[in-house]
This record gives sequence, structure tokens and C-alpha cells, in this order.
Amino acid sequence: MAAGKQQERTIMLIDGQSFYASVEKAAHPEYRDKPVAVGDPERRSGIILAACPVAKARGVTTAERVGEAIAKCPDLIVVRPRMQTYITISLLITEIYESFTDLVEPYSIDEQFLDVTGSLSRGDAGDLAHQIQTKVLLSTGVWSRVGVGPSKILAKMATDNFAKKRPDGIFKLGKGNLESDLWPLPVHQMFMVGNRMTHHFRRMGLQTIGDIARTDLGEFKRKMRREMGKQSDIQAEYYWQTARGIDPSPVVASVRGALKSVSHGKALRASLYRKLADIEVVLLELVIEVCRRARRLGKQGRVVAVGAAETDGERTFSFGRQTTLPHATSLTHEVAAAARKLFAEHWRGMAISRLFISLTQLSDDDAYQLTLFEDRALLYDLERATDSIKDRFGDAAIMRASSLLESGVARERAAQIGGHYR
Repeated sequence: MAAGKQQERTIMLIDGQSFYASVEKAAHPEYRDKPVAVGDPERRSGIILAACPVAKARGVTTAERVGEAIAKCPDLIVVRPRMQTYITISLLITEIYESFTDLVEPYSIDEQFLDVTGSLSRGDAGDLAHQIQTKVLLSTGVWSRVGVGPSKILAKMATDNFAKKRPDGIFKLGKGNLESDLWPLPVHQMFMVGNRMTHHFRRMGLQTIGDIARTDLGEFKRKMRREMGKQSDIQAEYYWQTARGIDPSPVVASVRGALKSVSHGKALRASLYRKLADIEVVLLELVIEVCRRARRLGKQGRVVAVGAAETDGERTFSFGRQTTLPHATSLTHEVAAAARKLFAEHWRGMAISRLFISLTQLSDDDAYQLTLFEDRALLYDLERATDSIKDRFGDAAIMRASSLLESGVARERAAQIGGHYR
């Protein structure tokens, strides 16, 4: 390589095929050739979170109702989701990727970017992708699809549009085949183009990805301004660069910046939360979780915010308010008092369909304000003792008595991760 010439990057976006369903089929060999979907088998109105290829071939789709899926495929095996298991398998897959390169960036629970530029001594990108697929399959039972490109954007579009459709699950997209393979695709298959943007592009006469890529940037910006207004230049440049595969962003092992807030929210059945006493039970449960997370992170906050969505049965109204405390805290009773006061002052009395609590203006909790009327050091010790019990024995090991009321949601949430069963 000539001095001063930078080596072109080789980036992969690796996707676990039907990830949740694949994990379940690996755990149940008897399901190998049967249609399997992940969802709540006891709730016909619940949604399908994932479906294996056999189920998809029978017409089952992700996000449809469980009842609809069973109507299409009467012998469908619906397995209750086990979120903790999926997280554990995802972390194991990350470790496998890290045995090939230290530049691994999770994109979702089943998708991760890898920069393998420095790992190609093991073979070319296709050989390396096959090695990774084999190791993941043997270790977890999950089949992977691999998109390869010189940028994250191209690797992602290679996976979504090509690798997922190939028997070997591998596709390379770069300068040599950008025009022949990517550009003829309809514009809705470009990364980050949804239904609304597809409509705008079609109104502009841009039907394919190539139509955008071949348009002069200045002309494309003018078209976008006419269609979407004067503030669309940044969007125009982003979509024009995406169509051409231009994306200088690096693969980084961590994308977390400085923590700015700790928050927690809960969607509620509005018909059950019309009385202040019932709403305050959930409000306290949210505060407990926010404060626990803050202590786990070694943080305390001075600004408490409450958000809520209330409905009269036909229309929904939302509000969000915040207040600044005299001193930073992650003590439950201090945050709860502020949250209750905020909610009571701004609630209009309608049924509540969503609640949200956040703690911001964070600082480290290695030092905290002492007061004349409370032993805050002792209170922190008590809260941390409670945290350690929950960490060891589970969230349901110790709870406030109010969470045992019918309006409480903490017991149900203790058996879930991200709203789904562990």
C-alpha cells in the first residue's frame, strides 16, 4: 500500500435470523422442522415477536396478532418469550465476534457491526464471514446473515436487501456493484426510508435508490426544498450520501456518552387508572425503580420530571412537568414526594394511559448533602441494603405493601424484561 493511502475499511453487519425463534428452536430439538413463533400463547390479542422460517413460509409475520397467526398456521407452536435468555445469548454472540475483532458495536439485540479491516489475515471477507457464521451456529444454534461493505450504511443495506435472501447468508456491497445491485432497488428499500419519505421521493419522481444517487446534490437539495421546505438541506445530504454508500462513522465498541438522565415509564390500561390513589401506586413504583437505577450507577439527581398521558376515551392529552429539588438525591421518599406533588398539580382528572418519571441534572453520589432533620446517610444505607436483596433474590423479593394492591404493576414487571417474560 502506498505511503499516505488509507486502507479501505471492511465492515460487517451481522444479523441473527429470526433470533428469538432460533434460540427457542435450538433449545427444543423436537421443534426443528415445525413452525415456531415467539409470543404469549395465552393471549390471542398479543403480538408475534419473532417467527422461524418455517412459520414465515406458512404466512406468519412479525408483529401480527397471535390469534391471526394461528388462524393462518393451525399447527403453529407459540412459545412464551424468555428475554433474559435472549440477552444472555446475544452477549455470548458478542464475545464470539470479539474473538475476531475488538471493534464490535451492538446495533440491536440481534444485529451488530464489526470492523474486520485488521482481521483479514485470516482470509478474505467472505471466508471470515463464513468462519463467524459457523462459530455462532455451533455455539448458539442461531444462523447469521452477513452484509459486508466499506461503510456501516452499505453493510446494513447489504444484509437487509441481499444477504437475508441468499442461501449462504453472505453478500458484499461496494463500489464495484453499487450501481448494478443497489441502485435498481425501489427507494423504500434504502436505509432509514419509511412510508412517509417514500411518498415524498415518489412525488419528486425518484422511484429507485439510483434515482437519488445519480441526481446532482445541489439539484436534489432544490427538489427536497420544494417538497419539504427550506429546512430540508441536512436531510437531503443524508439521503444522497446514503444512496451512494457514503458513511464515515466508525465502528466503536461503545456508543454511550455521559449519562444525562435516569428514567422509567409504564403504559397502563386507562380504564383501571381513574382514581388518584391507584395512579399514585404506579407513580411510587416508577420512582422506586428510577432511584434504584440511579444508585446502581452511582448517581443522584436534582431535577425530577413527571410525564403522563390522560384520555377521555376519545382524545389523549399529555403533559410533562419538572421541579428542582433543594439538593441532589436518589432517595425514594424525596423523589416520590416531588413526583406526587407535580402530578397532583397538573393532572386534569382523566384516566391515565401512561406515566413517566425521570431524574436529571445528575452528579456522583459519593458525596451528598446532610440535613438537620434526617439521617440521610442511614437512609442511603437502608436503600442500598434493599437494592442488594433485590439484586440477589430478584425484584419481587422485597416490595412496598402498596404494590400488592390491584393497581400495582411491580409484581408483574418483576417477572419481565422490557415488558416481556424473562
